[in-house]
Amino acid sequence: MRVTLVVHEHKCLGRGIELATLTEALKASGVGLEFLTGELQDPYAPSGVVSTVLAALKHGKTIGGTGVTDGHMLSMALERALCGVSRTADCRVSRTAASGVWLSAEIGELGMNVFPAAEQAGQGARVPAPTHRRAWNTAGHSSHGTMDTVSNNSTDLADLLGTQESASLEFKRTAKREGKRGDAIGNAVCAMANDLCGHGGGDVLIGVDDKGRPVDDVDLSDRALLQLTELRDDGRILDRPSLTVDRAVFRGKPVIRLHVEACATPPVRFEGVVWVRPGPTTRRASREDERVLAERRRAKDLPFDTRPLPFTRLDDLDLDLFRQSYLPSMVAPEVIEENGRPVGLQMSSLHLMTPEGVPTVLGLLTVGFDPGSHIPGAYLQFVRYQGTDLDAPVADEQELRQNLVGLSARLEPLLRSNLRTRLVEDGFRETPRPDYPLEALRELCMNALMHRNYETSYAPTRIVWFDDRIEVTNPGGPFGQVRNDNFDRVTDYRNPSLAAAMKGLGYVNRFGRGIGRMKKALETNGNPPAEFQVDDTSWAVVIRRAS
Repeated sequence: MRVTLVVHEHKCLGRGIELATLTEALKASGVGLEFLTGELQDPYAPSGVVSTVLAALKHGKTIGGTGVTDGHMLSMALERALCGVSRTADCRVSRTAASGVWLSAEIGELGMNVFPAAEQAGQGARVPAPTHRRAWNTAGHSSHGTMDTVSNNSTDLADLLGTQESASLEFKRTAKREGKRGDAIGNAVCAMANDLCGHGGGDVLIGVDDKGRPVDDVDLSDRALLQLTELRDDGRILDRPSLTVDRAVFRGKPVIRLHVEACATPPVRFEGVVWVRPGPTTRRASREDERVLAERRRAKDLPFDTRPLPFTRLDDLDLDLFRQSYLPSMVAPEVIEENGRPVGLQMSSLHLMTPEGVPTVLGLLTVGFDPGSHIPGAYLQFVRYQGTDLDAPVADEQELRQNLVGLSARLEPLLRSNLRTRLVEDGFRETPRPDYPLEALRELCMNALMHRNYETSYAPTRIVWFDDRIEVTNPGGPFGQVRNDNFDRVTDYRNPSLAAAMKGLGYVNRFGRGIGRMKKALETNGNPPAEFQVDDTSWAVVIRRAS
């Protein structure tokens, strides 16, 4: 027998392993699974929640490890697609005609387990229904022709959120969007995202009157939920909020819950207007409200190099390297001895980790064991060609993926090993000089590492060495006050804490003098002037071999 689950393409993949477990259980009994994109048409078209079981794979493909964690959705799809059984409250599933297999399902908080069993020869015995956990809710239908189902979360929102409107909770009788003040639900979502009172967001409950009493005949259909979800993506609310829409229970009755997370970049505008909730009402923001929201946004706009990195911990940092090299370079020895701070406070004061113990970008870049595992572009690529173009044979190719201290220790001998010496006449003497001044190369490479864009680019800093020139490129165009017509005179810092760390470690000598020092070193060594290629997303510097 071939079983078909009808699914809808807009839903997300990768929601667990329960469906994969089901696949194996059915396969053992000779029952396969097949997926279709889109929806089937009558008389087989399932309604309501069935069409949202899982994002579709191509027709006839197996599902691999992709699963669904919503046991109720899966059970409903199975009941309609597998069995065609009459809706019985005890959830016993009758025999599928072609397979001779009996199925029963047990729905729990983590999904569903399916137990197929071979039919006893010639007998119509049925597998008992589960006696605990959630049963298949297939009996009820609303006046809209869709299932009266709610999410697996059995918590009553009245206990969780309260029964009175507040700055973080608003009630609406229906999902009707238009009213005397325009789109009331859109205004409320905008206000929750702005989070003027600092509650972390808020909730809008559809199906509750102003006095906190749930109403009847709430439209819980997929169509109703999708229309509400479109609030996030229809372009009228900017910055786009983090919004989830789900069925829930309030005072024992089904409602729709819109949960809105506070925006990290307020103020949020709906149709060009900033809305806030200073209390249990939604209002247009005053000038003072907008000032507060704008200041909150600026406070969160930390440079990328001082932001904490999720999923990292203290074990990702080399504490020995910090104590032996980094700390003595950044703090005077007498200060270290007088303070006697624990290592966590020391690292926090130097912006290598947060006070809560989460490593920052700076911490991983400077003393991390493996910066590239958390910051994909944090490495340097070196390629040496035996010729003058990219078609020439490659003589050497290396990727330097250490932290800044380790990378610098490897980079200098690598550059030295590729330098060639020539004899230059100086009066009656011949003076040996390299084809490139090491000082210029060091300044060029360190500045590239310091100023590059670590946040949005995964490309490495590159050193490409040809027989007649060296090209150094790094992602990240001019930043702040710097433009492509003033970069040699004006200084600004995309990574200010990293710049301070490199100054303390001795990798750069003076702020704002890198280009000048490089130009002077090239001139003294007899090299042509450096060539700069600057655009909005990258820098490239070409220095040519001394003749």
